[in-house]
Amino acid sequence: MQLRRVVTGHDDKGHAKVMIDEQVSNVFAPRPGAAYSVIWSTEGSPISNDGFDDPSKKTIPTSIDNGTVFRIVSYGPGVTPRNHRTDSIDYAVVMHGEIDMELDDGVVVHLKAGDVLVQRGTIHNWVNNGTVPCIIAFTLIAAKPVTIKGKPLNAHG
Repeated sequence: MQLRRVVTGHDDKGHAKVMIDEQVSNVFAPRPGAAYSVIWSTEGSPISNDGFDDPSKKTIPTSIDNGTVFRIVSYGPGVTPRNHRTDSIDYAVVMHGEIDMELDDGVVVHLKAGDVLVQRGTIHNWVNNGTVPCIIAFTLIAAKPVTIKGKPLNAHG
Protein backbone atom coordinates (compact mmCIF):
# COMPACT_ATOMS: atom_id res chain seq x y z
CA MET A 1 0.00 0.00 0.00
CA GLN A 2 1.22 3.44 -0.86
CA LEU A 3 -0.06 5.73 1.90
CA ARG A 4 1.25 9.05 3.11
CA ARG A 5 0.74 9.62 6.84
CA VAL A 6 0.85 13.13 8.28
CA VAL A 7 0.53 13.54 12.06
CA THR A 8 0.54 16.85 13.92
CA GLY A 9 1.54 17.72 17.46
CA HIS A 10 3.08 20.64 19.35
CA ASP A 11 6.54 22.02 19.95
CA ASP A 12 7.74 22.89 23.46
CA LYS A 13 6.19 26.37 23.13
CA GLY A 14 2.75 24.99 22.31
CA HIS A 15 2.84 25.81 18.60
CA ALA A 16 1.38 23.40 16.06
CA LYS A 17 3.98 21.22 14.39
CA VAL A 18 4.04 18.42 11.82
CA MET A 19 5.55 15.53 13.78
CA ILE A 20 5.36 12.86 11.04
CA ASP A 21 5.15 13.15 7.26
CA GLU A 22 6.04 9.81 5.70
CA GLN A 23 5.08 6.92 3.49
CA VAL A 24 3.73 4.22 5.82
CA SER A 25 6.04 1.28 6.32
CA ASN A 26 4.04 -0.72 8.88
CA VAL A 27 2.02 -2.76 6.39
CA PHE A 28 0.89 -6.21 7.51
CA ALA A 29 -0.68 -9.04 5.48
CA PRO A 30 -2.45 -11.38 7.93
CA ARG A 31 -4.18 -13.47 5.23
CA PRO A 32 -4.03 -13.87 1.47
CA GLY A 33 -5.48 -10.87 -0.35
CA ALA A 34 -5.61 -8.52 2.65
CA ALA A 35 -3.11 -5.96 3.89
CA TYR A 36 -3.44 -3.18 6.45
CA SER A 37 -1.60 -0.36 8.12
CA VAL A 38 -2.39 1.10 11.53
CA ILE A 39 -2.24 4.86 11.09
CA TRP A 40 -2.86 5.75 14.75
CA SER A 41 -4.38 4.32 17.92
CA THR A 42 -5.30 5.61 21.34
CA GLU A 43 -5.94 4.18 24.78
CA GLY A 44 -8.32 5.52 27.41
CA SER A 45 -11.00 8.15 27.29
CA PRO A 46 -10.94 11.05 27.06
CA ILE A 47 -7.96 10.82 24.74
CA SER A 48 -4.82 12.78 25.63
CA ASN A 49 -3.09 14.81 22.93
CA ASP A 50 -0.21 15.63 25.29
CA GLY A 51 3.35 14.56 24.44
CA PHE A 52 4.19 12.48 21.41
CA ASP A 53 4.54 8.72 21.22
CA ASP A 54 3.87 7.13 17.82
CA PRO A 55 1.61 4.11 18.54
CA SER A 56 1.72 2.82 14.96
CA LYS A 57 4.92 0.89 15.67
CA LYS A 58 3.18 -1.23 18.34
CA THR A 59 1.39 -4.52 17.71
CA ILE A 60 -2.24 -3.43 17.63
CA PRO A 61 -5.17 -5.86 17.82
CA THR A 62 -8.31 -5.35 15.73
CA SER A 63 -9.68 -3.09 18.44
CA ILE A 64 -8.30 -1.78 21.75
CA ASP A 65 -10.32 -2.06 24.96
CA ASN A 66 -11.28 1.51 25.95
CA GLY A 67 -9.42 2.88 22.92
CA THR A 68 -9.48 3.63 19.22
CA VAL A 69 -7.73 2.26 16.12
CA PHE A 70 -7.47 4.05 12.77
CA ARG A 71 -6.35 1.70 10.00
CA ILE A 72 -6.39 1.50 6.24
CA VAL A 73 -7.13 -1.92 4.74
CA SER A 74 -6.66 -3.19 1.19
CA TYR A 75 -8.84 -6.11 0.13
CA GLY A 76 -7.57 -7.67 -3.09
CA PRO A 77 -9.78 -9.53 -5.56
CA GLY A 78 -10.56 -12.97 -4.12
CA VAL A 79 -9.45 -12.04 -0.57
CA THR A 80 -9.53 -15.01 1.82
CA PRO A 81 -12.77 -14.98 3.87
CA ARG A 82 -12.79 -13.93 7.53
CA ASN A 83 -16.16 -13.92 9.27
CA HIS A 84 -15.66 -11.86 12.41
CA ARG A 85 -17.22 -9.61 15.05
CA THR A 86 -15.39 -6.89 16.94
CA ASP A 87 -16.11 -5.30 20.33
CA SER A 88 -16.19 -1.89 18.67
CA ILE A 89 -18.25 0.50 16.64
CA ASP A 90 -16.53 0.86 13.28
CA TYR A 91 -16.75 3.84 10.97
CA ALA A 92 -15.67 2.92 7.45
CA VAL A 93 -15.13 4.93 4.28
CA VAL A 94 -14.55 3.12 0.99
CA MET A 95 -11.74 5.11 -0.62
CA HIS A 96 -11.13 3.07 -3.79
CA GLY A 97 -12.74 0.15 -5.60
CA GLU A 98 -15.78 -1.89 -4.65
CA ILE A 99 -16.53 -4.60 -2.09
CA ASP A 100 -19.37 -6.74 -0.76
CA MET A 101 -20.08 -6.91 2.95
CA GLU A 102 -21.70 -10.25 3.85
CA LEU A 103 -23.64 -10.56 7.11
CA ASP A 104 -24.24 -13.81 8.97
CA ASP A 105 -27.88 -13.86 7.87
CA GLY A 106 -26.85 -13.99 4.20
CA VAL A 107 -27.55 -10.33 3.42
CA VAL A 108 -24.96 -8.83 1.06
CA VAL A 109 -24.43 -5.08 0.77
CA HIS A 110 -22.38 -3.78 -2.18
CA LEU A 111 -20.21 -0.76 -1.35
CA LYS A 112 -18.19 1.43 -3.72
CA ALA A 113 -15.79 4.36 -3.45
CA GLY A 114 -17.41 7.20 -1.54
CA ASP A 115 -19.78 4.96 0.41
CA VAL A 116 -19.67 5.01 4.22
CA LEU A 117 -20.62 2.30 6.72
CA VAL A 118 -21.25 2.15 10.45
CA GLN A 119 -20.56 -1.41 11.65
CA ARG A 120 -22.13 -2.05 15.08
CA GLY A 121 -20.78 -5.34 16.40
CA THR A 122 -22.24 -7.60 13.71
CA ILE A 123 -20.66 -10.73 12.25
CA HIS A 124 -19.47 -9.83 8.78
CA ASN A 125 -17.07 -10.74 5.99
CA TRP A 126 -15.50 -8.67 3.22
CA VAL A 127 -15.63 -10.13 -0.31
CA ASN A 128 -13.93 -8.47 -3.27
CA ASN A 129 -15.47 -9.89 -6.45
CA GLY A 130 -13.93 -7.14 -8.57
CA THR A 131 -10.68 -6.89 -10.49
CA VAL A 132 -8.93 -4.16 -8.44
CA PRO A 133 -8.11 -3.84 -4.74
CA CYS A 134 -10.67 -2.13 -2.52
CA ILE A 135 -9.17 0.35 -0.04
CA ILE A 136 -11.19 1.16 3.10
CA ALA A 137 -10.38 3.56 5.96
CA PHE A 138 -11.65 2.24 9.32
CA THR A 139 -11.91 3.95 12.68
CA LEU A 140 -12.68 1.35 15.36
CA ILE A 141 -13.85 2.69 18.73
CA ALA A 142 -14.10 0.32 21.69
CA ALA A 143 -17.65 -0.70 22.59
CA LYS A 144 -19.35 -3.05 24.99
CA PRO A 145 -20.29 -6.40 23.44
CA VAL A 146 -23.77 -6.46 21.91
CA THR A 147 -26.23 -8.10 24.33
CA ILE A 148 -29.32 -9.96 23.10
CA LYS A 149 -31.78 -11.24 25.75
CA GLY A 150 -29.09 -10.90 28.41
CA LYS A 151 -26.48 -12.87 26.45
CA PRO A 152 -23.33 -11.02 25.28
CA LEU A 153 -22.25 -11.54 21.67
CA ASN A 154 -18.48 -11.37 22.13
CA ALA A 155 -15.84 -10.59 19.52
CA HIS A 156 -14.50 -13.50 17.50
CA GLY A 157 -12.74 -14.34 14.27
